Amino acid sequence: MQFSVNKAIKTGIIGGIIGGIIFGMIMQMMGKIAMIAGMMGSSSLLNAWIIHMMISIIFGIIFGLLTFVIKNRIVLTIIFGIGIWIVGPLVIMPIMMGMGTNLSSAFANQQLMSLGTHLFFSIIVVIVFKICLKKQTS
Repeated sequence: MQFSVNKAIKTGIIGGIIGGIIFGMIMQMMGKIAMIAGMMGSSSLLNAWIIHMMISIIFGIIFGLLTFVIKNRIVLTIIFGIGIWIVGPLVIMPIMMGMGTNLSSAFANQQLMSLGTHLFFSIIVVIVFKICLKKQTS
């Protein structure tokens, strides 16, 4: 199916928002959402949600754009989920918190659980993406 970059970005934003809300609720239930605010030196739950949603929207846009590069959505979903896991909790988040990277502990139980939740986010984004594209072409 052919679609424009503009549609891919808009659809990615919607997927990022929905995925971000669901993923954020899981993080909050696990007591992990406040860690995101810690990247900015805050402990505010509101700040955590704002930052989390901004990141989710950016990731949604990236996913939408990657659909032009990786045509197989299953492969894209897996690569994307692993990619955002590496970039987020293994590299950027710990660096912003002054801890260095978590790459050496990538296969620790806590990090593997984080991989699972990032793959879950990726699955939500691809499902929303597919539904939105179907509605736009109907």
